[in-house]
Amino acid sequence: MLAGATGLVGQEILRTLLADDTVSAVHVLARRPLRTAHPKLTVHVVDFTALPALPDIDEMYLALGTTIKVAGSQAAFRAVDVDANLALARAGVKAGARRLGLVSAMGADTHSRVFYNRVKGELEEAVKALGFEAVVIARPSLLIGDRGALGQAARPGERFGALLAGVLRPLIPVHYRPITAVAVARALLAQVPRAQGDIILRSGAMQG
Repeated sequence: MLAGATGLVGQEILRTLLADDTVSAVHVLARRPLRTAHPKLTVHVVDFTALPALPDIDEMYLALGTTIKVAGSQAAFRAVDVDANLALARAGVKAGARRLGLVSAMGADTHSRVFYNRVKGELEEAVKALGFEAVVIARPSLLIGDRGALGQAARPGERFGALLAGVLRPLIPVHYRPITAVAVARALLAQVPRAQGDIILRSGAMQG
């Protein structure tokens, strides 16, 4: 099961799962229908604040997120990045999910003075306490991907950062280098099916 399939990392997770012959069914939870169609794909249009009972699943991937600018306020940001993700994770446990893959962010820390990092840290700690056999957390640095193809507004800071990193890459510590959404998706999909316990994937370790 996947939430966040319309985002940079989520779309790559979905594409790879659908192409994987060892995966028999993929369920996507979304707030609106997807354009993607596939024989083993079922899209559930849901309200994240009032989730229905989910079908039986083995693994869950959470790539759901927003920005404070898009959300409009810190409270609205928290409602998506913590409340919605946590509700999904709890529903996943009830549906039998044993392993969880979570897209978080570099710098996630419950004690951070930075609101964004603190919220990401709070979500990480909350999902680890739910009783999954394994929780694999990806902490990417600056994500690279084609947001325009997803119908999302381009983020000038990301474009500038990617261009700057292209020039200065050898001088940038490996965990701070921009990373493609494809690399993050592949790293999660490689780890989640065989993971045990809590695993943190730092950005440099996911570079491929």
